[in-house]
Amino acid sequence: MTVELDKSSFNGLSEDHLRLNDPSDTAVCSLHSNSTHVIGVIPLNACGTQIEEDEHNLIFKNELTTFGDVRDIITRQHLLEFGFFCQYPKRGNVTLEFTVHRDNFTLTERGFGEFTYNFEFYPDNLFGTMVNPSLYPLVYDIGDKIYMQIKAISSVNNTELFVESCRASPYDNPNYQSTYSIIENGCTVDPTVVIYSQSPNKQFQFSIDAFKFIGLHDQVYISCSILLCEIGNPNTRCSKGCVTSNQQLGRIKRAAVIETGVHFISQGPLRLRSTPESDERKFLLEEHPNFLRV
Repeated sequence: MTVELDKSSFNGLSEDHLRLNDPSDTAVCSLHSNSTHVIGVIPLNACGTQIEEDEHNLIFKNELTTFGDVRDIITRQHLLEFGFFCQYPKRGNVTLEFTVHRDNFTLTERGFGEFTYNFEFYPDNLFGTMVNPSLYPLVYDIGDKIYMQIKAISSVNNTELFVESCRASPYDNPNYQSTYSIIENGCTVDPTVVIYSQSPNKQFQFSIDAFKFIGLHDQVYISCSILLCEIGNPNTRCSKGCVTSNQQLGRIKRAAVIETGVHFISQGPLRLRSTPESDERKFLLEEHPNFLRV
């Protein structure tokens, strides 16, 4: 939510002497100004924002308070306090636009020529026909098996595919702060992971049990880091397989090209099917924040 304070209404008003309920996270809880207003863009889950509810709405509240010294924790002065809130209905008719189904990823590297990565979901562990892209976003119940295949298509025969890591995120960004590790350093992390046949060498088939992120996130993307290696060469990352934290993983530069760089590939989104219980508490947070003028 966004709050704007008109400078002309308060003599000497400056963002340097205003703070939110909890200003400790300066990266997201800071204020800025232009020639006419002091402006704050406040997350609904940070900066001391509090949530209340009535029969029909969820209400997010925060407050801007003037201060003299940022180190003060008490005051005996009469401070200006600007309370504000945003209100969202618990129910609503929603139309959402998705960026769905990622296409194949093709690139060229020295020693490996042109090759293509393909990441698809499948309806069962036979991995026969992939799920039709027109069905995205894919919908699962919690606990359903999610079957995935990553495949490399290359004209170079003596190469193999290695999946070094896979993570789940509520956004199509493997570096998003809230990610869940499925595979790390070639080792399975999630206890529900099942790895199926990896023959031929250029495909990796696996499954996990469906889950959702705690909180307001209702979708999941899967992102994996992968590479191609020369088959049978003991010095490649592929040949090392699962590397635990107490093992040293080193890549030594050599004149001969024996593996590609690490590439990221993602697919999604996946959505969890709503239950009658969750529908009772579901609400819509608009893509564009409310603008409150105080």
